[in-house]
Amino acid sequence: MILDEMLSAVEEELKRAVQQAGGNDLAELHYMLAYHMGWEGEGAGPEASGKRIRPLLVLLTCAAAGNDWHRALPAAAAVELVHNFSLIHDDIQDNSPLRRGRETVWKRWGVPQAINAGDTLFSLAQLTILRLAETASPEVSLRAAQVLHETCLQLTQGQYLDLAYESRGNLSIEAYWPMVTGKTGALLSACTRIGAIVACAPEDVIQAYARFGLSLGLAFQLQDDLLGIWGDAELTGKSAESDLISGKKSLPVLYGLERQGPFARRWSQGNIRSHEVRELAEQLKNEGAYDYTRELANQHTTRALECLEQARPSGEAGEALIGLARRLLSRKA
Repeated sequence: MILDEMLSAVEEELKRAVQQAGGNDLAELHYMLAYHMGWEGEGAGPEASGKRIRPLLVLLTCAAAGNDWHRALPAAAAVELVHNFSLIHDDIQDNSPLRRGRETVWKRWGVPQAINAGDTLFSLAQLTILRLAETASPEVSLRAAQVLHETCLQLTQGQYLDLAYESRGNLSIEAYWPMVTGKTGALLSACTRIGAIVACAPEDVIQAYARFGLSLGLAFQLQDDLLGIWGDAELTGKSAESDLISGKKSLPVLYGLERQGPFARRWSQGNIRSHEVRELAEQLKNEGAYDYTRELANQHTTRALECLEQARPSGEAGEALIGLARRLLSRKA
């Protein structure tokens, strides 16, 4: 099956990239990265590694756009390294003790070394995408690297907004979209765009894939907002209480604040405690936040599938890409 082949090849490419972080007196650094990537330590395995959605999007897009997906392996590994760099830093900033059911890097090794581990993955990503000069061409490598660099800037801008919004009390729903476009939409859009670039697809096809990835990312984030309040912690591998307790301005929360009802009044008092979370989540749902967010998720889902149709994906990879998109857009964790 094409997905199994791709996943196996991605892991090899990722391990090749991460190996560069090792060396004399660097065994622990390499182990930290391997632990975070799900290869080492207690609980290591597919559950700890994550689904590798982003590299699969790169490879499937390249193949669905009519080229050999092996050409895109360095790009696939690079976007996954960027994603994991952001996860390590997000866990520090959000004070999250768990990631994929295991202790986060900062919780196990401390904040200073976790910051360095995240920076290491970021650096490895920049080195890895340049390998496209070997598997594709120098021109493709340069263009793909530019897309990845621009995307990293968008990621940090989105994360800035996410953190800054936690202390702002008069935030509108409109402010939500630049934040999530940077945090989630930009990287998924880069995955499909870079995949099409490596395939040397026509420009209109590249742009259609980019729009598909963006809409997919926004729908994905809206689902994450729902799971962050109403999700099953055993399925998600992290606490569903965290979004309310940390003061995260997700879309359901912003919707509830604009209603200025019981949820907004309690939110304005601050310091939500664990024993209040279930009742507040139910109150927020009763005020319409769940249905509102679900409807917008459905709209972006429809838009994503329309953009994918415009890109005209072909072959087994095209069918797999459509199937992957549909699975992502109906996930429970």
